[in-house]
Amino acid sequence: MFLRLLLLICAPLCESTELFLIVSPSRPIEGNTMTLTCKTQPPPQKLDAKLQFLFYKDGRALGPALDSLPEFRIPVVRKEDSGSYWCQAKITSIKAKLSRRVQIEVHRVPIGNVSLEIQPPGGHLIEGEKLVLVCLVTEGTGDITFFWFRGARGLSLKMKTQHSLMATFEIPAVRESDSDQYYCAADNGYGPSFSELVSITVRIPVSRPVLTLRAPAAQLVVGHIVELHCEAQKGSPPILYQFYHEDGALGNSSAPFGGGVSFNLSLTAEDSGNYYCEANNGQVAQRSEVVPLNITVPMEDRNEVLTSGVIELVLGILAPTTLALLFCCWLKRKIGRRTAKDAVRSIPSPVPQESTYFNSQAPEQLHFDYENVNIVSGDEVYSLVYRVQQEQPSAAEEPLGTHPGDKDSSAIYSRLKKADLTDMDYDDVM
Repeated sequence: MFLRLLLLICAPLCESTELFLIVSPSRPIEGNTMTLTCKTQPPPQKLDAKLQFLFYKDGRALGPALDSLPEFRIPVVRKEDSGSYWCQAKITSIKAKLSRRVQIEVHRVPIGNVSLEIQPPGGHLIEGEKLVLVCLVTEGTGDITFFWFRGARGLSLKMKTQHSLMATFEIPAVRESDSDQYYCAADNGYGPSFSELVSITVRIPVSRPVLTLRAPAAQLVVGHIVELHCEAQKGSPPILYQFYHEDGALGNSSAPFGGGVSFNLSLTAEDSGNYYCEANNGQVAQRSEVVPLNITVPMEDRNEVLTSGVIELVLGILAPTTLALLFCCWLKRKIGRRTAKDAVRSIPSPVPQESTYFNSQAPEQLHFDYENVNIVSGDEVYSLVYRVQQEQPSAAEEPLGTHPGDKDSSAIYSRLKKADLTDMDYDDVM
């Protein structure tokens, strides 16, 4: 009776029944889900006792015990899940059936689109700031190994492996010597993929410059050459230096490789005062302390300066007055010329001269009277001269019928010169 019951129970497995392990998907990709299914062929007959299943990988059971479900599910398969799989089906512990072994290879997605990002962005940092290098991939599965390199020769800085598409590398406080090109790489078993080069520039702000005056003598006088030297002890080149006298800029000079610069100044009496300089390399400009400069001016130079000032003051006052007087003289000459032009149009008649008598026995005296009558002939000017002989007879000797107007007189014409009537004044001719 017992044997008969046992045969009935074992009949489904004692027959020519085959077990098959089915993998879904047939080509599993790392990161996805993989399902293992154990099937019988042909399907077993209905029995009151159900079949129990168990799955194995490389000789190790995947579950803690038999399960009535013919499936085993791996939610996220990894590269390490590759291996040899099979399944087992049985009703009792007496009899069991095994499937054929199936070799499963879990495939990874290769790395793609590797890039390097920096924080802060832009790649320009000040010495002492923190630099973060972020290596990113957009494709790739499984554990990814990240590498960071410096320079075109690929100096290795850091290596990090993690199950992520992103990894970071930090430099807590950068130095000026950290200025270089950087790149990263990522690998998940198919070989490394590299990012593009990213340039990092680290600059040192300029320190407060020092202004030094280099003079040929302790006592400075007008004409001395003074060298103004400005230098910042720290600061990334190039550095631009600017020199100032009081608040006025004197000039600037650049130090392309660092260090200081000089500015030569030829002293004058006005160069006394305060001097300072400024240094700037594109970060924050720094200004030096003020340095006073005193110039000794000789007494003769002071007198010259005073005289020059007085002359300038007098000229400033007299210049408008002089211009006004010159204008009045020009206007007067202009009016005089116009009057002379009107006078030459008519020849005046000679003016009779009166005789003069003296109660004296002195010999006869001759008097000459001159008159400019402006006689014009062509472009020649004539002058008319009257000669009048004046006598002084006594009253007894004066014959009857005589008249003072009958005295001897004659006119003398004299050609003076050629003249341009439009350019000369007649008063000037006389």
